Amino acid sequence: MKPSDALHDADSSGPHSACRADNSPVPLQPPRVRLIAIGDEILSGRRQDKHFSRLIELLQERGLRLHAAEFISDDEDDIVECLSRSFATADIVFCCGGIGATPDDRTRQATARALGVSLALHPEAARLIGERCAEMAAKGQGSADMSTVENQQRLQMGVFPAGSEIIPNSYNKIPGFFIRDHSFMPGFPVMAHAMMAWTLDTRYARWHHCESRVEHSFLVFGLPESRITPALEALEQRWPGIRAFSLPSVGDSGGQPHIDLGVKGAPEAAAEALAWLRAEVLSLGGRLDPPA
Repeated sequence: MKPSDALHDADSSGPHSACRADNSPVPLQPPRVRLIAIGDEILSGRRQDKHFSRLIELLQERGLRLHAAEFISDDEDDIVECLSRSFATADIVFCCGGIGATPDDRTRQATARALGVSLALHPEAARLIGERCAEMAAKGQGSADMSTVENQQRLQMGVFPAGSEIIPNSYNKIPGFFIRDHSFMPGFPVMAHAMMAWTLDTRYARWHHCESRVEHSFLVFGLPESRITPALEALEQRWPGIRAFSLPSVGDSGGQPHIDLGVKGAPEAAAEALAWLRAEVLSLGGRLDPPA
């Protein structure tokens, strides 16, 4: 199998830089990117999470990577605890779920508690929700009168922690909110994924493709992982900044047991490390082709 190449953002432990308009480096560390998915329905299995894989794709398309993901319940205290830890970091965080206006939607309230701020109806959010209600009324669904009980309840979806900015929702206009590098959006993938892309392209374009990072891997047969581990450790010492990885497979899908070995990091050093690792595998008795 030929090595597979994929662009990745630099690891958080290595040197990073943003890009100026002339593409010269700015000596700054780009923030890590994390996902927080909120909802009892995910933890119970009633709904399947679709944000994790899509956020990885959106990041990779922009030369970035996901650092971590966390799945938590709708319990307000749980959300407050999670967000209090999260706001203490400098990370870019995408939070999906719990920003509706039913009793199980507690993300807006928990965010305000975590930040120690009040909640208030955002004027731009109120305008957009009003436009949405008018559009629905024109189709014979509901009323455009924002004083009705239903529309007053809908306005609750525009009540955000003080200091928030809106995140446009191209699907139905009802926005999410942004505060302290945390983007809060609905749990619906059809809304959240477009909002993720908008946020990455509008707020964080300066971090796109600022470093050329690659990932190479190849399959190894007939070699136990324990035998190759010392070589992986030696590789990381010999090429600082290059990370080695080993992903063993027991052949449970009908294939032969093997190890997916690889390296990731700066292109030139990664290529050197890959060639060295291939040679080490062969010297230890490993094979690069599956058994016939």
